[in-house]
Amino acid sequence: MKKSDRLPVILLVIFAIFWLVIAISPYDRFTWIIENILSVLFVLLLIVTYEKFRFSNITYLFLFSFLILHTLGSYYTYTNMPVFKWIQAMFDFSRNHYDRVVHFLFGLIFYFPIYEIVTRKLKMKGWMSYLLPFLIVVSFKTIYEILEYLAVIFTNNLAFSDSFLGMQGDYWDAQKDIMFGMAGATISMLICRLRK
Repeated sequence: MKKSDRLPVILLVIFAIFWLVIAISPYDRFTWIIENILSVLFVLLLIVTYEKFRFSNITYLFLFSFLILHTLGSYYTYTNMPVFKWIQAMFDFSRNHYDRVVHFLFGLIFYFPIYEIVTRKLKMKGWMSYLLPFLIVVSFKTIYEILEYLAVIFTNNLAFSDSFLGMQGDYWDAQKDIMFGMAGATISMLICRLRK
């Protein structure tokens, strides 16, 4: 194994162990399964495409961090994340904001692998190489919010709706989640632009 290949493999092993431990006794098994379907598919995609397209080690580290935070959120159904419940009580917030943080991080983190694909694989340059990853991240965020609502509609389960959607009484939750993802992607777009 090449030295440059060690970090992605180490991160994969750590994530797999973490995921298996978290899978033992989640707060709500059904919600945990639904929350983790896309994560598992994404990790499998990274494994299958590793030889054809290898991201930078920093991008793998970012993706690993996001997957850890997402898996932890799915364990507690996001709404019941203990640290953020404590913050909610301490500052008298109307809701647990852990999901907002992860939606922001989705935009911030997923911009980078998409940017690498756009610039290295598609060989894009100029302003489009910055804008296209932003648009893709926002599209993913929007599609995910639609899939969340469809999952709730098809299960027709109010308890699942509360644990999976995590609206916490906010009827604009989906729009705010997309906005937080856009904010994260905007910051990453500026970072990539300023690095040049």
